[in-house]
Amino acid sequence: MRTYEELATQIETLSDRAAGQPDLSVFLPVFNEEPNLRPLHAKLDAALAELGRTAEIIYVDDGSTDGSLQVLREIADNDPRVRVIVLKRNYGQTAAMAAGIDASRGRILVPMDADMQNDPADIKRLLEKLEEGYDVVSGWRRDRKDKFLTRRLPSTLANRLVSWISGVKLHDYGCSLKAYRREALADVRLYGEMHRFIPIYASWAGARVTEIPVRHHPRTMGRSKYGLSRTFKVILDLVTIKFMASYQTKPIYVFGTCGLVAFGISLLAALWAVVKKLTEGTSFIRTPLPLLAIVMFALGVQFLLMGLLAEMLVRTYHESQAKPIYAVRERIGFERR
Repeated sequence: MRTYEELATQIETLSDRAAGQPDLSVFLPVFNEEPNLRPLHAKLDAALAELGRTAEIIYVDDGSTDGSLQVLREIADNDPRVRVIVLKRNYGQTAAMAAGIDASRGRILVPMDADMQNDPADIKRLLEKLEEGYDVVSGWRRDRKDKFLTRRLPSTLANRLVSWISGVKLHDYGCSLKAYRREALADVRLYGEMHRFIPIYASWAGARVTEIPVRHHPRTMGRSKYGLSRTFKVILDLVTIKFMASYQTKPIYVFGTCGLVAFGISLLAALWAVVKKLTEGTSFIRTPLPLLAIVMFALGVQFLLMGLLAEMLVRTYHESQAKPIYAVRERIGFERR
């Protein structure tokens, strides 16, 4: 005999299908991936056919300058499940991911890269893990096919740092292939390079997060859009989300602590200058070291606090006005609802 929860889930699924809501939304940011799009879509089509679920496919063209958009138009003409969002310029992967999330209608959301390094066949395994009771299932490129020094080593170090600071233990935050229940993303707002931290946001909101190994293929066509500099951006974004999570409602803890430290250093510097004056007869104006230390420390504190304050103001600006971080030039296939 089926339980009440199973019956409720079945009724909800039937209701969603009657309303035209697909079971699954797969969305892919695209930037100059013309040679990969047709073979990728063929693999994605085969993977979705094996699932036996209703699905939609959303391609987000993030300001491509090659023939990617024309290929996406052809794919949309031939596949009624496909919708294409064309952004006005290249906003970056986080904005493209946000556009995909905003446009999706499925009960389960699956982002993935368009460079054919993710394997669409792994979607089935992600969904199976999701059905075990998890809200977020993250892919782990355990056998990653990238250069060790410039890609794998920085990624490993960054992942360990992120796991340590956030408390969410994942091996591979950078893997785009994930599966989310829609409700797990209800309150997520994306900025900067924050898309890779969605599991952290979801976990802090109470979602159950896990990961499974997925396949990773070497890039054979097109050029990589990632570099070593992204690692430093990720670390800065991590500092931001940690601050927002821990101190957004009590920033005085940070500002006050830094203020106390500044006052402490000022006091010590003043005492040191007085001691030198009394014991060695050194004139205050003849030793620039106390002044230099105070000025440099004050500048460092000001820059750090202004940066954190700016982050808070930017988030308030976006969230209070519901202002998107991207602008759409064209929508293709959205009339098919």
